[in-house]
Amino acid sequence: MQVGLIHFLALSAVLFCIGMYGALTRRNAIGVLMSIELMFNAVNINFIAFAKFINPAAITGQVFAVFVITVAAAEATVGLAIVLLIYRNFREIFVDRVNLMKW
Repeated sequence: MQVGLIHFLALSAVLFCIGMYGALTRRNAIGVLMSIELMFNAVNINFIAFAKFINPAAITGQVFAVFVITVAAAEATVGLAIVLLIYRNFREIFVDRVNLMKW
């Protein structure tokens, strides 16, 4: 049995759905950030799979995947800095209890 494009797309869809479920249901800010990273990785699988199966000579899928990894690293850095700031002020990191932007 050969692994085809549909297998990669199914894996990517499952990972994206797990990440979306985690981002919508987690109360912990670190869990939400991990779920967002899982969704980014699902998108990277899509980029690489389409680049391999549609046009193997082009490297556009790999370039987009590296760009997404760069954005994910910046998001993780800024997100963890915000989580540390919230923990320092409130001694907890539950996203539903923090009301910083409330009037």
